[in-house]
This record gives sequence, structure tokens and C-alpha cells, in this order.
Amino acid sequence: MPVRAGDSPSASAVMNGVDAYDFLIGFRREKEVNPMNKKGETMKEKRISFGQGHGSLAHNNREFVAANVDPLRTPNNVIFVQQPIAEAYDQLFRESTERYNARQKRNDRMIHGSYYEHLFGVKPCNTVRTAADKRKSFYEDVVQIGKMEDSGYGTEDFQLVADCLKEYMEGFQNRNPNFYVFNAVLHMDEATPHLHIDYIPVGHYKRGQDVQNGIAQALKEMGYGEGKQAIARWRAAEVEVLNKICLEHGIQPLAPEKARGTLEIPEYKEKRRQADELAVQNAQAEAELSKKVEQINRALKYLPDLHKNEKAEHEFLVAVSELQDMLKSSMSILRNKDSIISRIETLESLTKKAMDKRDKADLTIYDLRQRGEEVTAELDDALDKLKAIRSEKSQLSSELQTVKAENTEYREILATLERIAPTILRQAKEMLWEQQREQAQQIEYQPTKKKKSLGLE
Repeated sequence: MPVRAGDSPSASAVMNGVDAYDFLIGFRREKEVNPMNKKGETMKEKRISFGQGHGSLAHNNREFVAANVDPLRTPNNVIFVQQPIAEAYDQLFRESTERYNARQKRNDRMIHGSYYEHLFGVKPCNTVRTAADKRKSFYEDVVQIGKMEDSGYGTEDFQLVADCLKEYMEGFQNRNPNFYVFNAVLHMDEATPHLHIDYIPVGHYKRGQDVQNGIAQALKEMGYGEGKQAIARWRAAEVEVLNKICLEHGIQPLAPEKARGTLEIPEYKEKRRQADELAVQNAQAEAELSKKVEQINRALKYLPDLHKNEKAEHEFLVAVSELQDMLKSSMSILRNKDSIISRIETLESLTKKAMDKRDKADLTIYDLRQRGEEVTAELDDALDKLKAIRSEKSQLSSELQTVKAENTEYREILATLERIAPTILRQAKEMLWEQQREQAQQIEYQPTKKKKSLGLE
């Protein structure tokens, strides 16, 4: 359970607004008075890192492998929970969205589509999205005990700090009922064991939708008060839980450093560089497709009813039919690349036309929303196939270069032979032609049955 005012002098100080890091430094001084465990053994001092992460689910779940990851140790990672974010949002907010819509008398005040799309304007994705009112699609905390030098892979405390992190994570959801954890993993395949905890803050409201994504309300309901210091009070309480676990395992926790947490300057710079690389990789991977999806999502509100517009219906069906025919095989895609792009542009043109104000008199949403989703899926499939073709084309180009090199070498050999031994080369060619004529004659005089078996008749 979260620390409440009155539980202890330290907790009370935290609840009265004392800076979280100052509180932790005081906690460190208090514990350093007796740096021995119950058995009289010297405690191992380790610095604790508890900070906000960047929120890359693709990195956390190893959908791609960064340079600082050892793939051979990836099977040792501990997955506590791994739920798709779309499923988590549906589980948390679908019923409250339905209750909210049922109370509305005006269509323009209703939430159309999913709650996630309503807040962030895009389909659910694996990176943090920020709404117009600054709400984030999810939050991430990264927790680590010790550093690479004293707790990293190959040190005697590598498994010890991992066990402490496991124990901490196992109680996280019960301590924080308003932080719904949909993804949590302990990474054992990097330099030092560390936790990535991804959660959605859930608050309850009297006005508007009764259950919403709201970190301020979630913190208030869990007893951490209001204002900018609420998150610091919560984080300090969580660090105190982690401190107690460390002490029980013979570790003397040191307070996090300000500004950059537990990281020393060289390690901080390396982590910062790795984070920047991850951000670039995520941006490159999602930029083009995300842009396309956002464009189509904006247009879905204004798609025309094709059942009432024969011309638009005909153009749409013809483009889809032709596109499907050209996407049937890899060779077809390769031959019709320009035509495929042309058909995709036709479909995009229909979407853009639907957004024109002059067409709004005939616009509806429901009939073409399903059609729009099908088009989105077809476009995604087309992009995947085009990527595969580019890969095949690259491989064929490489093979072609090899063949060209071999042909060049062969021509050079022939040129050399013609220059230094023209007679021998001429005799070799005559012998080759003679063999070919003899083979042709043998085939010509084969019995009819034999020719059929050879596929000649």
C-alpha cells in the first residue's frame, strides 16, 4: 500500500511536500548509522535508479534488438505482463465511454471510435502519444539497483539485484491500484538488470466520462495529494519500498543523484546516446505508416456514402479490384509497380475528396468506416509486399553483379586466348560445334516413343 501521512516521520515529511530526493538523502544518512545487517555482515552499498522512461514497447519487448543488447541472453528476460495497449484501453475505458455516449443528446458531443483514438487522434501504437491536454497514452518507469561495475553481467551481485527487482515488481500493482500495468519486463540481456514498467493512469470523475486516463486524479485517489509534488511523493514512497527490499537482501541503498538519477556522467551520456538511437529507430520505423494512418483517420469522419454516389462507388470499386489483381504475386507487383502506386493515389484522392466541404451535405460515417478500415489494411499489405519486392530486387541485383563480374572475367580469358593461342581456341570452338551437331543428330534419329519421353514430341 502507498505510504500515508503519519506512518513514519520520513513518510510524513514526504507527504508535507519535502523534495523526494532530499527525503531519500535523509533516508540514506539514517541507514548509514548502522551499515551492518542482522547477521553482523557488512552491507553492500548500491545506488538506486528510479526514473521516467521513454516508453518504447518495441524496445522493451525486443521487437528489434539495439546495439547494447546481448541476444544470447534475451531468453533470460522476465516478462511479468505483456498486453496489447489497444486491448488494455478497451478493457479499462470501453464501458465508461458507452455510459458517457448514452447520456449525450447531441451527436457532436459523443465519442466516435475508441477512447484511445478520441484522445490521441491515431490508432493505438507502441510509443507514447501526447494528447492536446497533455495527457499521455501511457507512462513508463525504469528501475535499477546498482551500476554496471558492481551489479552488471559477470559480477557476483548480478542475480541478487535481479531477485530484488522481481520482488519489487510482484507487489507493484497491489500498491498502485490506479496505475494499470499492461507491460512490464525485467531486462537481463543488457549491462545491468533493470525493470521497464509501463502503465495507464486511471482516474474516476463526477463530470464527463466517469473513468478516464488521468495521472493527477490517479495519484490523488491513491493518497498522494494534488499539485506538482504528487508524483515526487509517489516516487519517494516507491523508492522506500525498494530500499526495504534491498536491506532485507543485504544491500545498503544509496540515494539517487539529482537530475540524472543513479547514473555517473559517462554512464549517463551512454544511456542518453542509446535513448536517442532508440528514438530515431522508432521514428524511422513508424513515420511513413503513421502519417498515412493519421490522414485516413481524419478523413473517416467525412467519407461519402458510396451507395448514394454512383460515380464515386464505381471509381472506388474499380481501383480496389485492379489493385487486388496486381498484388496477387511478387512478379505481378514487380511488373506493375507504377500502376500499383497509381491505384493507391486514386484511393487517396477519393479520401481527400471526401474531406471537401462541398461534399459534406451527402456525408455519413458508418457506411464507409468499415470500407476505410479495409483500404487501410490493403495499403498496409501493399507496403509489406513492396518491401519484400525491394528485398528480392536487392538480392537479384547483387547476383547480377556477380554474374557480370564472371562474364567480364570470361571475356578477358577469351581475349587472352585469341591473342596468344588463336589456333587452339579455334579448334576448341570447332570441337564444341561438332559435339552439338552429333547430339542433335542422335536426338533426331531416336524412336518416336523415346522422343516423347524426352519431351520432343
